[in-house]
Amino acid sequence: MKVIVASLNPAKLDAARQALALLFPEYPPDIAGMAVPSGVAAQPMSDEETRRGARNRALAAQRQAPGADVWIGMEGGIDRVAGRTLTFAWLQVLGPGLDNAARSASLTLPAVVAEALARGEELGDAMDRLFRLTNCKQQGGAIGVLTGNLLDRRSVYRDTLLLALAPLISPAVYALPATQTSR
Repeated sequence: MKVIVASLNPAKLDAARQALALLFPEYPPDIAGMAVPSGVAAQPMSDEETRRGARNRALAAQRQAPGADVWIGMEGGIDRVAGRTLTFAWLQVLGPGLDNAARSASLTLPAVVAEALARGEELGDAMDRLFRLTNCKQQGGAIGVLTGNLLDRRSVYRDTLLLALAPLISPAVYALPATQTSR
């Protein structure tokens, strides 16, 4: 199976490798990364913009590498909910009979990070500056920094990818027609 991840970010590629190794332990897929545009802001600032960025990436990868079997778009984003600034990701998977997305868990960001984002900084850049890091977005990300590496970007993206791949994992159940019940 040929899989294209619509990113060259090592954390995203590792997440895909880990998820697909769990799914296909006997036959590891051939996974390649590809830089494609998201069609959204460099730092998506809403749930919808983040979801759209993931889908746009998967579709762009599908157009550029039509010979693959599965295309995966991953987009990290920010949203304000109930006075809190959250970070999360959307992951989109495309393939024959497969068009699904899943949203990751959310992490509340500290006020100092939220203020940097409100001034227009990207999350990775703000984390690097505030915590004196170098390129954290291609490593554990804000998730790793703020959880003391109990979780990191790879693990959260891996688990979210498995959720997005549920129709591939349980195809018979997803093929069942929706039923209508009356009461």
